[in-house]
Amino acid sequence: MKSIKVIKIGGKLIENEEVLASLCDDLASLGGAFVLVHGGGVMGSHLAGKLGVEVKMHEGRRITDAATLDIAVMAYAGLANKRVVAALQARGVDACGLSGCDMGVVVSHRRPVGEIDWGYVGDVDSVRADVLGMLLDAGVTPVISPITCSAAGELLNTNADSVASAVASALAAHYDVELVFTLDKAGVLLDVDDETSLIARITPETYAALRAGEKIHSGMIPKIDNAYKTISAGVRSVRITSPRDLAGGTVVTK
Repeated sequence: MKSIKVIKIGGKLIENEEVLASLCDDLASLGGAFVLVHGGGVMGSHLAGKLGVEVKMHEGRRITDAATLDIAVMAYAGLANKRVVAALQARGVDACGLSGCDMGVVVSHRRPVGEIDWGYVGDVDSVRADVLGMLLDAGVTPVISPITCSAAGELLNTNADSVASAVASALAAHYDVELVFTLDKAGVLLDVDDETSLIARITPETYAALRAGEKIHSGMIPKIDNAYKTISAGVRSVRITSPRDLAGGTVVTK
């Protein structure tokens, strides 16, 4: 079975030309097939500021009203996506920029209103692995922005981590898939202020022990819980690492 990586990068990386260039150098030298999923929240916030549109957040998550949706589409599916595609093309990587809407690659539904009305925020329903497989088998790297659409054609702003997990899970039926999340740390750390305290591998047993000892807590718990959901869907492993070390960091496995 062919091995591929699904790599998620954040919008901050795309804005930093030096970091983006270094990351694309590394991606070009991977030597294997990969799918890139990117965010763009920072770029969207900057564009909103320039256009005088208020950015509304709740517990660190973006509320997407109609004006914010327009900005998200412009920033994520437009500027951010094409910056990444252009950088990869310059390094000899054939890349095709996609939103979730293109060929229905990622179909979502609008999140129901609960205590919070998130607006035009989507939760993933399905991924067309056949479309992505067609590109991968032709030697083309899909670069996916987190703008998706509903079955009725409604544009939706979708969490990029969720898109990456859904893409990896869908492709796992056809490929040997590793999902890679990049963040601003070396990986999962015992001490968030000490980059040398990296935990190189996490299994269900070590995860349980680390949680019991409160060595892993706060925002890292949902990240690892989601990693295990993805692994249960057929993904071989999930790597949590710095964009400067795509082969390093922390590997979450069965």
